[in-house]
Amino acid sequence: MKKTEICLIENSKIILNNKTVFESPAGNFSDFAKDAYKSMDLGYPKFHKMDNLSKLAFLASEMILKDEDHRRTAVVLSNRSSSLDTDFKYQESINSQENYFPSPAVFVYTLPNICVGEISIRHKMQTENAFFVLDEFDEEFLNDYARQLLQSGKADKVLCGWTELYQESYKAFVYLLTA
Repeated sequence: MKKTEICLIENSKIILNNKTVFESPAGNFSDFAKDAYKSMDLGYPKFHKMDNLSKLAFLASEMILKDEDHRRTAVVLSNRSSSLDTDFKYQESINSQENYFPSPAVFVYTLPNICVGEISIRHKMQTENAFFVLDEFDEEFLNDYARQLLQSGKADKVLCGWTELYQESYKAFVYLLTA
């Protein structure tokens, strides 16, 4: 297997294949994500409704996947905090309502694999996907999983990586593997 593209997002920067392709003066993730979205000219209005974890994974994947055909590309991501950042926001929406009417718009994102779904929908992927919650980034584990998908013929490529976001701490390290 070989890595054909690598994207790193952290500290208000997007680095693609070791080259900084976007940098924002934004001090928080929400503003950084909006700035990055505008600069990439994605034209995907659903982006604005996503939770921050999905936005992070989506931005990293867009840098790699672009407008190519990825119907046979699988997605295998991981992080440490699962969807905890959104879970707290959902709990706040419950606590702030007088009649216990939590926000369904936030509830949708209380599973970490929703970010994989957003990527798959955008690129019309028809392959397997998985999201693992691990103590730390385990490239060997992800690569072994990807290798099985490639060798079994279930996918031609696999988008792998780490997409960790909790409060204002975030990092995406995403890469594309081919056989």
